Amino acid sequence: MIRVARIRPAGSWDGAPADRITLDRDARHRRRAVMSAEAGLSFLLDEPKAVELHHGDGLELDDGRLVEVRAAPEDLIEIAAPDAGQLVRIAWHLGNRHLPTQLMDGKLRIRRDHVIEDMIARLGGQLTPVSAPFDPEGGAYGRGATHGHSHGHDHGHAHG
Repeated sequence: MIRVARIRPAGSWDGAPADRITLDRDARHRRRAVMSAEAGLSFLLDEPKAVELHHGDGLELDDGRLVEVRAAPEDLIEIAAPDAGQLVRIAWHLGNRHLPTQLMDGKLRIRRDHVIEDMIARLGGQLTPVSAPFDPEGGAYGRGATHGHSHGHDHGHAHG
């Protein structure tokens, strides 16, 4: 099977790709996977550690062809607030719940969750449903290293 020889970051390659693959955020965070691109090209991604693929990255195959990564639109909520202080407060609450969050100029984006949306509204956030690619911040452990609650340590606060 054809393998990915290296991942070329968006903007570091040019020319027409041999094929394209459109993936949501979860499918763009992988260590090992057989992938099938839109025109039918199949290949193996096999990295030593999980990687976060981004919109526009090029997967250079061992035969020299490139497959362009495209970020699939997802159902998200875009969060705004009347002032920066309120937006920071909302961001703190999202981080306290370990929610993957995309940081934008004066706004935040998260995946749809009616319970979290209610909390944000109660905190004064303005919610706008959007369908867009999701590229959350990586956190303290590097780009794409967001995680849920299975992180194996006690950190002294409740998850409600």
